[in-house]
Amino acid sequence: MQNEIQENNGMNVRARHAVPLSDSAFLKACRCEKTPFVPVWLMRQAGRYMKDYRDLRDKNSFLSLCKNPSLVAEITVTAQEKIKADAAILFSDILLILEPMGMKLEYVKGDGPSLLVGAHGRAPLRSSADVDGLKNVDPVKSLPFVFEGIKQTRQRLYSAIPLLGFAGAPFTLASYMIEGGSSKDFSLTRKFMHEDRGRWNILLKKLVQSTISYLNAQVDAGVDAVQVFDSWVGALSPEEYRDFVYPHSKELLESIKRVPVIHFGTKNSNFLEMFSEAGGQVIGVDHRVSLADAWKRIGPSKAIQGNLDPEILLTDLATIKKEVRRILKEAANRPGYIFNLGHGVLPQTPVENVIALVEMVHEYTP
Repeated sequence: MQNEIQENNGMNVRARHAVPLSDSAFLKACRCEKTPFVPVWLMRQAGRYMKDYRDLRDKNSFLSLCKNPSLVAEITVTAQEKIKADAAILFSDILLILEPMGMKLEYVKGDGPSLLVGAHGRAPLRSSADVDGLKNVDPVKSLPFVFEGIKQTRQRLYSAIPLLGFAGAPFTLASYMIEGGSSKDFSLTRKFMHEDRGRWNILLKKLVQSTISYLNAQVDAGVDAVQVFDSWVGALSPEEYRDFVYPHSKELLESIKRVPVIHFGTKNSNFLEMFSEAGGQVIGVDHRVSLADAWKRIGPSKAIQGNLDPEILLTDLATIKKEVRRILKEAANRPGYIFNLGHGVLPQTPVENVIALVEMVHEYTP
């Protein structure tokens, strides 16, 4: 066992992870328990900044990688072992669940995801008829590769390392469906929800029910925590969030019972209190709000995850160290803190900077 730990994670990691999985620093932090060191993992932990991933991506489309359980396990585990993070996050994508619901999903080189209604993809989602045509998803039957990927990853991952599953929040999924992909202002999404609240609520209810089933099935397959990504929620005003999104997010987040839930959003500082009240044992905050301020507004009963600006990882090690120390000083050794970025690792990030970042967090002493 000791040789296995040394081979997979390095001598320094052996001491950090010589505990049962339930007592891992990451899961203890999720429960707001005191940890012997600050746990750290990163969004887009497995991605284009790693040569191992780029080599696989050169030979496979993104969707084919997501749908190959063996490669999912390889990508997930390789990333965790390489940077020595305190948790692994499943290599997957928040949009996969939209395919069995009736959307055509493609990834266009240089443009990101494209989502159209129907198997032949006539247009993005626009009408009540489009909403009515969406199917209820049985994720175990329609996305079996995700759950097989979880099982294979759990088998290959060192037993003391938690594995995170994830899904998109209802607003973020709906925005992809309506915009047909990424957007700068989400004007079509906001127009859609304001013009016909009934149609909007039907859409989000369908997304919530499918996502509840999806996340609970991930837990059944072996993940130890889940993150709900509301990556585009910052496009909303506080009033819009309260009226159009909050009830749906709350229903989703309260329906995942057996593992810690991380609720993550970007540009949501105008309604951070409501965002926290919607649910989640851990609130993920981006780099646009200070940790100290976030804790005052969220309160001590919930853990916080965050929040280094991803662009800092493009700079030099001295700058990275300065920012890491600033953030950890704000965290002030509070129980219930997980270090992460304000969003995902950027593709052009030097991998050596990511490795150094994890070391800096682990070695920090106030």
